[in-house]
Amino acid sequence: MTTLYISRLLELAERAAKENAQAFEAASTALAETLAGKGLIHLYGSGHSVLPAQETFPRYGSYVGFNPLTDPRLMWHNVLGAGGVRELLWLERTENYAEKFLDHQPLNPGDSIVIFGHSGRNASGIDTALYAKKRGMTVIAINAKANLDKPATHSSGQRLADAADVVIDTCAPIEDAIVPVDGWSRPVAGSSTVLAMMMMHELVAQTAQKLADKGIELPTFASPTIEGVTLHDTDQIYGEYRARMIDAQEKHLDFFKSRMKGDA
Repeated sequence: MTTLYISRLLELAERAAKENAQAFEAASTALAETLAGKGLIHLYGSGHSVLPAQETFPRYGSYVGFNPLTDPRLMWHNVLGAGGVRELLWLERTENYAEKFLDHQPLNPGDSIVIFGHSGRNASGIDTALYAKKRGMTVIAINAKANLDKPATHSSGQRLADAADVVIDTCAPIEDAIVPVDGWSRPVAGSSTVLAMMMMHELVAQTAQKLADKGIELPTFASPTIEGVTLHDTDQIYGEYRARMIDAQEKHLDFFKSRMKGDA
């Protein structure tokens, strides 16, 4: 029996692999340059799009240099009520909120940021892209280009793809769900989050190869279930991550102070 979900997902993934070849090259080149320059690759999303950021780092097979920007107010901890989905759906559509969160994050010139968002129309992702561009960062968007047929709703007149330097298309359909069910009026089984994770892991791999071509190897997480790897090895990598974050915070401090005074 042919699978209902997996076979359809693989078709989309294979299409995305072909259609994003140039975007993968451009994005991984920018990310490798950031890491070679001791900068950070920040990861941002809201709602379901937080998940690719969490999947990227920290995890086995990932390496130092990534910084997930996870705002708990843009993630759900309940279905309804405090920390619920209705609240975050409202907040991610509210302009000028994201910058209040981003002001505290060590975003520095020369850094890069990958922003995830299926529709690319929420204020949260667009505000983040515009903020990052002002900070002299490279912006990479991972979203579904199928949504570009929809008009922008942001006051800037832009969608996430419009504000990005590089756009990677997940090839997910607008409705996201990809499995039609006989007797049901709507399809089931969402695709955008899984596809976004696959696109990001491709960037992780291509960026690592480009760094290797430069003679650079970064501390990489490996499972302590592997012979010769211990939890102490993992802790050492966290130490390397912490050192990079402290360095980034120090670079960011003057901007943060001026921002808090209203000068920036």
